This record gives sequence, structure tokens and C-alpha cells, in this order.
Amino acid sequence: MQLLEYALVFIAAAIPWMEIALVIPVGIVRGLSPYWVMILGFTGNMLTVLMLIFGYKKVEEWVKNKLQKTGKTQLKQTERARAIMNKYGFPGLALLGPVFIGTHIAAFIGLSFGAGKKWTILWLTISIGLWTLIFGIGTMLGFDFFLKQTEG
Repeated sequence: MQLLEYALVFIAAAIPWMEIALVIPVGIVRGLSPYWVMILGFTGNMLTVLMLIFGYKKVEEWVKNKLQKTGKTQLKQTERARAIMNKYGFPGLALLGPVFIGTHIAAFIGLSFGAGKKWTILWLTISIGLWTLIFGIGTMLGFDFFLKQTEG
């Protein structure tokens, strides 16, 4: 049963909108190994981000077609990403992306604003790794604190 839960951590982290900000705390609170939850969360999220980066042109065409069909000019997340990119540059977008707009949108917006694939991979790897540690360690410390408070 636990193997299935670990597989779900990997799959959920790979799904845009779920991502590591939700998956890692939920996995740890469910009693799974924080080490494996963080490894699988990072790997699942990075896998789909890399797929997006390498398939950027096809994804860009799909998004444009979808926006044309709905009559929209851009997504809400695009506006937020543009503001972050203008204020902090691409490194800021990559580092703030997992919390404010999602890693997949950060990668897509960065590429659409002209960031190279290598820089996008580098900064998003740093960002996803950093946020994996923050969410994982933060959840472990917070959950331990909560358990100590309820026991004593």
C-alpha cells in the first residue's frame, strides 16, 4: 500500500497545479518518509517541467489555439508572471514561481520572454530543489511541533 502512496506522490508532483507545494506536505503528514517524499516530489515535478521546456514550441502553439477558442488574450497567471519577471528578472520568476504561479507556468513564461532552455533548466532546478527542501523541512518541523503540543 505504501508503494502506491509513493507512486501517487510522484504522479501528483508531476501534475501542474498540484506541484510540490501541496504534495510534499500532504505526503509527510500522511506518514510517508520525508526523504522519499521530497525525492519523488522533486523528480516528478522536474520531469514534467523538462518535458515542457523541450516541447516548448508545441505547447506554445496549443496554448495560443486554446486562448483563441476561448476568446482570451492571456491567462491570469501570465499577468502575474509578467509582473514578477519585470520586477525580478527570470531568476526571480523561477524562484518565486512554485509559490505564486506554478513551476510549469514559470518555465513557459520564461521561455516565451526569451530565456534560453539551459538557463530555464538551471534556474528551475535550483528553484524546485530549494522549495522542495523548504516545504519538506518546514512540514517536518511544523508537524513535529504540532505533535509535541498535542501530546504534552
